[in-house]
Amino acid sequence: MIRFAHIIYLYGLIVIPVILLLYLLMRIWKKRALKTFGDSIILNKLFPDVSSSKMTWKMILFSLAFAMVVIGIADPQVGTKLEEVKRSGIDIIIAIDVSNSMKCEDIKPNRLERAKQSVSRLIDKLQNDRIGLIVFAGKAYVQLPLTTDFAAAKLLLSTVDCDLIPTQGTAIGNAIDLAQKSFVEKEKKYKCLILITDGENHEDDAIEAAKEATKEGIIIHTVGMGTPDGGPIPVYQGGVRVGFRKDNEGHTVVTKLDESMMRQLAAAGNGTFVRASNSDDALNVIMKEINSMEKKKYGEKEYSQYEDRFQIFFAAAFVLLLIEFLMSERKNKWLSRINLFGEK
Repeated sequence: MIRFAHIIYLYGLIVIPVILLLYLLMRIWKKRALKTFGDSIILNKLFPDVSSSKMTWKMILFSLAFAMVVIGIADPQVGTKLEEVKRSGIDIIIAIDVSNSMKCEDIKPNRLERAKQSVSRLIDKLQNDRIGLIVFAGKAYVQLPLTTDFAAAKLLLSTVDCDLIPTQGTAIGNAIDLAQKSFVEKEKKYKCLILITDGENHEDDAIEAAKEATKEGIIIHTVGMGTPDGGPIPVYQGGVRVGFRKDNEGHTVVTKLDESMMRQLAAAGNGTFVRASNSDDALNVIMKEINSMEKKKYGEKEYSQYEDRFQIFFAAAFVLLLIEFLMSERKNKWLSRINLFGEK
């Protein structure tokens, strides 16, 4: 296991392409400047010992040495000791609806972005639990398997968008079935599924899927995105809204929160229904339910001891700089005597 104690210093590596670009521009400028003094063949005869290739090699060595120094300052560390860390928590899978209706702006900025904000804050409140992400529209897909890596969860959460799944629709039952398969443990407890959707199910029997999941000990909480009055579904092109989605008869499609469906799903899943708002009230209700669940004890292998390895990179930088300093810019006299092609 390798990590950096001061990873921010690695941004210094950005300087290397700049150095190489400046060197290349200098070589081009120098070549053009020399042409003003005379023909290149004549100039080569006037300065027979000058080696352009050695100058290039000196720049490469300097750039490598600079890279070694930057990496050394970032302090690479190698994990040397593994320990089993005891934790207690539950497995949480969050299923997010990414159908087109989630673009509706009856909740600001829109249903999907509001859902992502709520999930992000929920992740910040988790401690020893494992979390997974599922996205669904006409079909459901695992975005992130169960993990304790909350940073990875937030990173993948930021990529969730309505364009992820080409098959449109709202297959809530499919999402519940996939979540049921994604819980890897056999115990019929310690499992929680949070469904975040507007409840407009058009594809399957979600209630029946919720009842089947409950038999496996999965608690299903539902978060309703949207309002009962609903709103139109905006259509964007190039980041600019150009209108609203229309049906086959040319009427503007209005999407509404199906609160009745959401309540039935929560009841079938022995969970709680909350309607999302512009405050954290819904989030706090769900977190209270999660914290009241019985926790499972489990162990994970983690590196508990690291050793610094910056010395290796500083030593490499010193050797490279020494070679660069000792390397002459003149041609090697012995090599220059070799004439493979018999040139005069």
